[in-house]
Amino acid sequence: MAKKFILLILLATAVLSVSCSKEASITIAEQYGLAYAPLQIMKAKGFLEKAVPGLTVNWVKLGNTAAIREAVLAGDVDAGFMGIPPFLIGYDKGMEWQLVTGLSICPVGLVADPNKIPDLSALEPGQRIALPQPGSIQHILLSMASEREFGNAARFDSSLVTMKHPDGETALFSGSVDAHFTSPPYIFDETSGNNGAFEIILTGEEAFGGEFTFIAGMASNAFIEEKPELLNAYLSALDESIAFLSTNAAEAAEILSKLYDIPADTVLAYLSEPGFLFTTEVKGYERFVAFMIEQGYLSGGSSYEEAVYQR
Repeated sequence: MAKKFILLILLATAVLSVSCSKEASITIAEQYGLAYAPLQIMKAKGFLEKAVPGLTVNWVKLGNTAAIREAVLAGDVDAGFMGIPPFLIGYDKGMEWQLVTGLSICPVGLVADPNKIPDLSALEPGQRIALPQPGSIQHILLSMASEREFGNAARFDSSLVTMKHPDGETALFSGSVDAHFTSPPYIFDETSGNNGAFEIILTGEEAFGGEFTFIAGMASNAFIEEKPELLNAYLSALDESIAFLSTNAAEAAEILSKLYDIPADTVLAYLSEPGFLFTTEVKGYERFVAFMIEQGYLSGGSSYEEAVYQR
């Protein structure tokens, strides 16, 4: 009896240990670029660990939303960041996740050599356009511009080449792609005087028809339902990171300069560019939903309002 009692105690302790370990961890997925700066500051400053003592924060950097989606499905990621369109596509297909926060509004655009491709009308179907993936926010913005200018949202679908932003930049410089739909810091690097005559031939705002959230954050339904207190701490740490970028810009630039191998004063200049804003507000959600239903990217059979978490 004593042995059985001890065994039961050991089993209960093991279960409790696993449970506590699970409760005291979070895995966050990010992608590439300065649009994710608040996350990079949160990681460097340990804001979330300070808010939740004993918490293990796991960070993973993935190349596109497809990789994040697979990680969420596998139960390997609790929260992640992406554009609104790929979030909506996943939700429409049954992904059990919700949009929980905005993150950034920033300059994005289609970059090309203006001597060869001066504007969107000069870009021919079949020419190669690098972007993170079909269904990405860059793809949907390009589709919006294409529908407006040519009456055909799918005009450039056969031209898309899936590449993470650093590879897209390299491909643009080497001439292996004709254009790159990208974001900071790559868009600034590609259009600087040091890298030839590349220019933005289509801005994100031109494509969308106004200002919009470029990167937003999602969390899995399981994380939202099972760890509400940790979710609130996570969102509060994100608020702290955004505030830090505003009130400690020079220190933030030093942190980011090491991550991107860019001089701190250059990072500071990039973050000061017009149209660069870190905010948890979500802008443009309804417009993306309407366009994507109209063009068949979404079924229209879901309640997309329910996909947004009410903080």
